Amino acid sequence: METAGKLLLAVCLCVILCSGTAIKFEEQFNVVWSSLNNILSYETSKEVELSLTKTGGANIQSSCFYLYGSFSVKLKLIHGESAGTVTALYLTSFGDNHDEIDFEFLGNETGEPYTLHTNLFVNGIGGREQRIKLWFDPTIDFHTYTIIWNHYQILWLVDYIPIRFYRNLEHVYPGAYPHTRPMVVSASLFDGSGWATQDGRKPVRWEYAPFVIKFKNFAFDACAVLPDGSTPCNNNYRAHWWEGLYYQMLDEGRRDQLMWVVSKWKIYDYCYDNKRYPLAPKEPLECQYNVPWVWE
Repeated sequence: METAGKLLLAVCLCVILCSGTAIKFEEQFNVVWSSLNNILSYETSKEVELSLTKTGGANIQSSCFYLYGSFSVKLKLIHGESAGTVTALYLTSFGDNHDEIDFEFLGNETGEPYTLHTNLFVNGIGGREQRIKLWFDPTIDFHTYTIIWNHYQILWLVDYIPIRFYRNLEHVYPGAYPHTRPMVVSASLFDGSGWATQDGRKPVRWEYAPFVIKFKNFAFDACAVLPDGSTPCNNNYRAHWWEGLYYQMLDEGRRDQLMWVVSKWKIYDYCYDNKRYPLAPKEPLECQYNVPWVWE
């Protein structure tokens, strides 16, 4: 009975502190690294600011690990000059064979649109990059960015519009889908002068520092993993809304939305990079299954 009581307490704490509804920022996140005063949280507005200066940037990560779920936040990016900066929002495990699901926002010169870079690492292997131009100015107001990760697919959404999906094809290509390693939710702002803007030709212009991004409304509706490695979701994962039929595939409406993004706003897709993959789009193998016009 004592063991069962401790487990129940651990589950309750996970629900309270890992659900994305924690009252205080300090209860929901840990600071991984930061220069002095580069992370500010505001209790009244529930906003969190990360800033980048010449002395460094900032990185936070959730106190809890998750295995599947929906991860959403509202974000306002750097206004004005942002060349060379990278804002990252991602899920990640740790170690040489880590898994990772990325949003990365690549800054640009004043007046030029942001580039949204997405990537996926499985068993330590990445190289699955896609890039789009955003169809709005992400620096004027908050916009919602969401990752839905379930047993069937990963969805990347911007203001609830799907911009990318990636199927679980473990039964066909083992080791190509993150499904065993719990991940934290992490956010960071850092200097990416060597690659982020025009392949590194436009570095950070420090005379415009500090560069500031703002987060609010972190919402993690997900399966938290307990210290012993178990999760309350093990027994009946299909009961969760993010595992439902609506999120197992794209319906016609969301497929049309994704086609619109692909046709108008996509600027790079690793699946069609013949320099990296001479047999593209048939290689890498998952590419032929992760296009919106193939859904059988």
